[in-house]
Amino acid sequence: MTYLYILAFVAALLPALYYYFTRTFGYWKKRNVVGPKPVPFFGNLKDSFLRRETLICTYRNIYEAYPKEKVVGIYRMTTPAILVRDLELVKHILIKDFDNFVDRGVEISDKAMGANLFHADGDRWRVLRGHFTPAFTSGKLKNMLYLMTERADKFIEYIDNITQTQPEQSMHQLFQKYTMSMISACAFGLDLDENMIGTLQKMDKMIFGANYGTELDMMYPGILKKIGGSIMPRLVIDFFQNLVKQVINQRGGKPTGRKDFMDLILELRQQKVIEGAKRFENKNVTSFELTDSIIAAQVFTFYAAGYESSASTMAFMLYELAKHPDIQDKVIKEIDEVLKRHNGEVTHECLNEMTYLHQVFDETLRMYPLADLLQRNAKEDYELPGTDITVKKGQTVIISGFGIHHDPKYHPDPEKFDPDRFSPENAKNIDSCAYLPFGVGPRNCIGMRFAKIQSRIGMAKFFSKYRVEPSKKTAMKLTFDPTRALLSATGGIYLNIVLR
Repeated sequence: MTYLYILAFVAALLPALYYYFTRTFGYWKKRNVVGPKPVPFFGNLKDSFLRRETLICTYRNIYEAYPKEKVVGIYRMTTPAILVRDLELVKHILIKDFDNFVDRGVEISDKAMGANLFHADGDRWRVLRGHFTPAFTSGKLKNMLYLMTERADKFIEYIDNITQTQPEQSMHQLFQKYTMSMISACAFGLDLDENMIGTLQKMDKMIFGANYGTELDMMYPGILKKIGGSIMPRLVIDFFQNLVKQVINQRGGKPTGRKDFMDLILELRQQKVIEGAKRFENKNVTSFELTDSIIAAQVFTFYAAGYESSASTMAFMLYELAKHPDIQDKVIKEIDEVLKRHNGEVTHECLNEMTYLHQVFDETLRMYPLADLLQRNAKEDYELPGTDITVKKGQTVIISGFGIHHDPKYHPDPEKFDPDRFSPENAKNIDSCAYLPFGVGPRNCIGMRFAKIQSRIGMAKFFSKYRVEPSKKTAMKLTFDPTRALLSATGGIYLNIVLR
């Protein structure tokens, strides 16, 4: 009898579950918006949820499946969202009508470092952005240049040692050591030893591994903040909170005159409360206490985003240059000529003169927009210009930079690695919203200048002494690791480092 009750319960439960996990799937059809057919529970994210492909690739595939559409209706798990393909609409969302699309729509608990620049909501984001932008001005970065070149020189010494016995190296892991050391020195005044770098590389999987908390928040928007949840393990949270305490104690709680990221934070910390600019006469000014947990959240975001984005970009760049030795030769020739004019010293002016190196970086980021996380939430109902489609309040808009970057309409022959796309005469013809590695508009990447400078210094120093060639482990064609949140090569990028 018990067995029959169980069967009856299951028989009643399955249809109920099916209904629950498909109840929203008529949303876009009712509004005459085309899109891929959703799968119960997964929506249109089955392959990324099952870790068959990274979410960035899922969005690109949807983008490419509807070449004639301005927008595509999708389901992130069971939640309706919209993927925008049209550049004019992208421009409205990211720039012209930004005030309605300030939020990224992934909020997590403040106790879990949710009050960071990436996850913060509109009002708090404006305050944080306004106060932390001064840390990334051209003047501040010029003052840090000596620290950057010192770390780059130490990194080249490290390469000298390891390549004597093992010329084949994993580019991503190798250049993580460089970017971790660079950011630690420039932002926090810390010199990392091998043990510390090893600890940080072990945490890398925790920070950038695909996390099911993300899908949970897609299915139930806002749940992570409501339940005090996080997409970061406790170990990571504790590490960065302890790091902040350590640096603050080392500096006696006061700015030291280094004018680095931590000095700026300590200056703000002395104010205790920070507030935003008054934007409207009838609106109150947003202000909040700058607690140690909020400080730790900013430190975590700057550190994690800064080391990983640059390390991955340099790894992808070296892969393409190993495959295209003629382009590599041109890069090396330019670096040699510019350094000769500057007596071998890497200066701000020197970097600006390496125009072809800049083009190679731009083309690398076009092909591999590794942090392609362009999404915005509508603050109010919004009718997409030129359409009869309304984005409802709280609904998420997705923009696939990966899809746009590989769209032949904007970038002819997109699978070809061609730095000449970004020559001065050609770059001016590229629509500002057809190239999105750092986003565009008010909420673009705050650390863009820092990322570009640390990467260019690293490559200038590297190619002044070495070149790269394919090794036995070098993949003919890259695939992307589905267990990573950002774009990352499956199995890594292995190349031989050859002394020139």
